[in-house]
Amino acid sequence: DDLVKPNGIRGTPDGKTLYVADAGGRNIMRYRISGPGRLSDRAVFIPGSGSDGMTLDERGNLYLTTRGEVVIHDVSGRLVRRIGLPESPTNVCFGGKDGRTLFITARTSLYALHMQVRGG
Repeated sequence: DDLVKPNGIRGTPDGKTLYVADAGGRNIMRYRISGPGRLSDRAVFIPGSGSDGMTLDERGNLYLTTRGEVVIHDVSGRLVRRIGLPESPTNVCFGGKDGRTLFITARTSLYALHMQVRGG
């Protein structure tokens, strides 16, 4: 009830944290998963940012799709990298044989980048 237009959502592999992109409120929110169907410790994790899709890597870095790029934030919310694209991405996920290929869907294309880290 406290989000304007929730869109992207991603839970951590350990089941302890949930990230939600509030596209209408322009924030990435972080919640602690405190039990089945229960969230607590609501916090703005990345202010001023919406996202269409998101994923995590093995280090807990959060990958967000934004206008014309994928942005990567570390576990503290600090921006660590930008991946520019010729069109706006819509979603991201890790895959491939070793789990190190970052697949990025966009309006008319599919991109694949081999990364040094694995998806979470």
